Amino acid sequence: MDAKLSPEQGLNISGIALASLLAVGLGTTAFFLDWMANRLPWQAMSLTLPLLLSALASGIMGYLVIPVLQALKTGQIIREDGPQAHLKKAGTPTMGGIFFVPVAVILACVLSNFATEVLAVSALTISYGLIGWLDDWQILRRKSNKGISPRMKLALQVSFAVVFCLWLMFNQPSNITNIALPWVSFTLPLGFLFWPVAGFVLVAESNATNLTDGIDGLAGGTVAIALLALGALIAPTAPGLMVFCAALSGGCLGFLAHNRNPARVFMGDTGSLALGGALAAVALLTNSLVALFILSGIFFVETLSVMAQVSYYKATKGPDGKGKRLFKMAPLHHHLELTGWSELQVVGVFYIIAAILAVICLAIAPF
Repeated sequence: MDAKLSPEQGLNISGIALASLLAVGLGTTAFFLDWMANRLPWQAMSLTLPLLLSALASGIMGYLVIPVLQALKTGQIIREDGPQAHLKKAGTPTMGGIFFVPVAVILACVLSNFATEVLAVSALTISYGLIGWLDDWQILRRKSNKGISPRMKLALQVSFAVVFCLWLMFNQPSNITNIALPWVSFTLPLGFLFWPVAGFVLVAESNATNLTDGIDGLAGGTVAIALLALGALIAPTAPGLMVFCAALSGGCLGFLAHNRNPARVFMGDTGSLALGGALAAVALLTNSLVALFILSGIFFVETLSVMAQVSYYKATKGPDGKGKRLFKMAPLHHHLELTGWSELQVVGVFYIIAAILAVICLAIAPF
């Protein structure tokens, strides 16, 4: 007997309805948070206006760029060993990050009056997006799932991380000595350890969001939630970066208009690496690493599932060179699919978990 659940037996909701609920929820939340903090939601220095403008601009830009991506034949290469339901997605344009990330970054810079810290975080975001673009381009050129080598990708990520950390050291020296919670008076001295910690956070966060990008609407929605919550947390001390987070969250929402199930475009590494880099850069610049860890709970678990899968396979490898699998497939969202969950079930549940993590952070933060 087939034990798989159909969407009707589980989460009975369409992709457009799920994306719409998320958009309405984040828009309402942004307005409420602005009201709670005595900010005017129609002003540039707010959560609401950057979120809505970026969502609208990114959504419109998608209608212009996606046909170009189709004409350029940037169709996604689908893994044959993955969920069989994904094979029908072959040919769907990828590299979607090239339209919504720049739109959000430009809006953030303009609305923040080109604040220095926003320009720095924007540069890191675009740099990581370029790494992702290079990887996506190599995958398309070779018509395989192998882009640039892992060593080359890591080297580029570390290089841009070092440049960002050098800027941080010379321009924000007080931020390189402590890890702090944004809602309590507690600091953990880092000293020289700042360098490995900062580098690890930038590389790990970008790769974690990249691993989460495997189902229609999954990475875009969960990152949008994390970004808006992070923006609200840092608003009292870093209003410019609040605008940046809100704009990038809105960019994700505009992208979801085209990426919700069934997706018309994928963000690719171009988008996922940029989003992870943005989250990490903002957290480093505002001493919000603990908050980032909480908000990135889903990305963390997705990464752990891959690490556990690889480790278990190697540990159980027999004389024939084959090992056992801990999960049917990693990351975790693919395992859930292969156990019978529909894509919409996975995305809906992950959205709820991401929202709960955001509420936990916001509930104990002062406004």
